[in-house]
Amino acid sequence: MSAQPSRQDGRFDNRLLDALSASDRRRIRPLLSAEQVELRQLLYAPGAPIEAVYFPIDAVACLLTTMSGGTTVEIATVGTEGMVGSRVVLGADVMPPREFCQVQVPGRLWRMDRAAFSEMLSASGRFRDIVQGDVLALFSQIAQQVACNALHSVEERCCRWLLSTHDRVRADTFPLTQEFLAQMLGVRRASVTVAAGALQAAGLIRYRRGQITIVDRAGLEGASCECYQLLRDEFDRLFGSTPTTSPGAGDRQTTRPKSGRRPAGTSGGKRRA
Repeated sequence: MSAQPSRQDGRFDNRLLDALSASDRRRIRPLLSAEQVELRQLLYAPGAPIEAVYFPIDAVACLLTTMSGGTTVEIATVGTEGMVGSRVVLGADVMPPREFCQVQVPGRLWRMDRAAFSEMLSASGRFRDIVQGDVLALFSQIAQQVACNALHSVEERCCRWLLSTHDRVRADTFPLTQEFLAQMLGVRRASVTVAAGALQAAGLIRYRRGQITIVDRAGLEGASCECYQLLRDEFDRLFGSTPTTSPGAGDRQTTRPKSGRRPAGTSGGKRRA
């Protein structure tokens, strides 16, 4: 696809790119190409050269690592708030032998060749500052996720993941299998089945044939651990407030309720896998 801005005002529907000055957006536009990516499509293979970076529009990408027994576990996810390919900023040119990046939710993204990205880093101080801020935010996400996995229940972590994905995909319904969610959370599929069943019984989500629909956004925020809001606040600090509505999605309440209802079977502060 040819590189065209996502909207008539010249913005790209990616928070990192849209945080640039108007002159930098004009400069970067010819360097981008728009792509449609599919579920589980590989963006970076283990040990492969990093030939491009990506700026998601409504797709979500996931960085994973493979353990010696063959189990894969999520390291971090990236959506419309940031950039895929942060290793390039730190000078890396290949992926580690056990890490890979694949599409978690299909959709659209902007692709930028590595050489063009490096030139843009040198040419624009504002672009360099924003990209470095995104790298720091990614570090914060990874650190917070380590704490979240150690301290919070599967149900709370599931809510966090669903809320973050809801923010990124610009739609209330998106594809998601229980197997894939278990991989993202690093737990057994049976644990995800119980958690998703509790959330559905509480009327917070609807799950059918590999499709998740967010039914009660405010209730889901109330049932989540604090990690979702902490990470969202960090990205808001860097790039401005998260939009309260997205194209194709219904109005959302984004203020965390003071006393959100917790689905039956959940318990705060204790991990259950």
